[in-house]
Amino acid sequence: MARQKKPVHRVQMTDGKRNIIRQLLEEYDIETAEDIQDALKDLLGGTLKEMMEAEMDEHLGYEKSERSDNDDYRNGYKRKQVNSRYGSMEIEVPQDRKSTFEPQVVKKRQKDISDIDQKIISMYAKGMTTRQISETIEDIYGFETSESFISDVTDKILPQIEDWQNRPLDDVYPILYIDAIHYSVRDNGVIRKLAAYVILGINTEGKKEVLTITIGDNESAKYWLSVLNELKNRGVKDILIICADGLTGIKEAISAAFPKTEYQRCIVHQVRNTLKYVPDKDRKAFATDLKTIYQAADEQKALAALDRVTEKWSPKYPNSMKRWKDNWDAVSPIFKFSTTVRKVIYTTNAIESLNSTYRKLNRQRSVFPSDTALLKALYLATFESTKKWTTTIRDWGQVYGELSIMYEGRLPE
Repeated sequence: MARQKKPVHRVQMTDGKRNIIRQLLEEYDIETAEDIQDALKDLLGGTLKEMMEAEMDEHLGYEKSERSDNDDYRNGYKRKQVNSRYGSMEIEVPQDRKSTFEPQVVKKRQKDISDIDQKIISMYAKGMTTRQISETIEDIYGFETSESFISDVTDKILPQIEDWQNRPLDDVYPILYIDAIHYSVRDNGVIRKLAAYVILGINTEGKKEVLTITIGDNESAKYWLSVLNELKNRGVKDILIICADGLTGIKEAISAAFPKTEYQRCIVHQVRNTLKYVPDKDRKAFATDLKTIYQAADEQKALAALDRVTEKWSPKYPNSMKRWKDNWDAVSPIFKFSTTVRKVIYTTNAIESLNSTYRKLNRQRSVFPSDTALLKALYLATFESTKKWTTTIRDWGQVYGELSIMYEGRLPE
């Protein structure tokens, strides 16, 4: 789907605007675009001061030039430095004798009026490090932001992440994919490799939806059972097929949490794991032979192809085909389906576009300072990527119809 272009702002000149511009040119010695920015900064400071003067009038109940019996009154100004989209600037904030005045246009303790928080979060979502963000803001806006400040800003999304991770889910998901991306994370001064497990579902409307992201380093049946039970606690009652790589303990966990769910080993990962034993000179021919297995018309023909490929290549690469035989019960479910359904369930391709976004984080950040920093980056990257997910997956009507017949009564009509 083509990305929509942002609407271009078209300047509509009016007599009022022309008069303002003439006065601006008379007041300021403007020769360059930078001079315009300086003038606008000055005007912004003056405008803020006038707006706060009006707020003070309303607070006291009388204007500056009027007399009043009110025992509270104006008490000069306090200088305050704020950051704006035009750079740092100093403004004068009106004060009252009782210190009860609470300005709204620039609140107490507010030091930024540039909407920089959203810009920081947007840059963080695109994979920039806190240092890169700090340098970019200084280059563009001319004021410094410490890395700790940027971290504090991005921490504001942690409640959003918690809400997202705990949001209710659908009763039934026809297909779920589980995949992992590995990252280097600093933990008490030691760099560790942690896996970010992404669970993506295809809902009954045929649309992709990231259900959860978990970060861990200790795969086991117990671990995966806790992950799947969390999905149950959020409302998931049934899953037809879970497609995943050979995650330790995943098969046992699926049997315990969702006994009727079929576990399909990801064929793409299966092929990759096979070819890692094979040098470049034989890889293309070996990959072609592997296709005769997973593209076979039925399981009987697939087993015959498995024997042929094993007999041909095992003498040269003894370990290459072992996993096919060992994992056949998780490889074979695809053979009960048509080619259209197979394309959807036997690979994690549906999650690959998302993974490409996650891999950018690895290229941009060699080490994450904490697992919380990694979770923030993954959540924002997910949000950025899934904004484009507006259509159903290809041939969903046919896929849904076939799954409805195969798993009778488990999908809504």
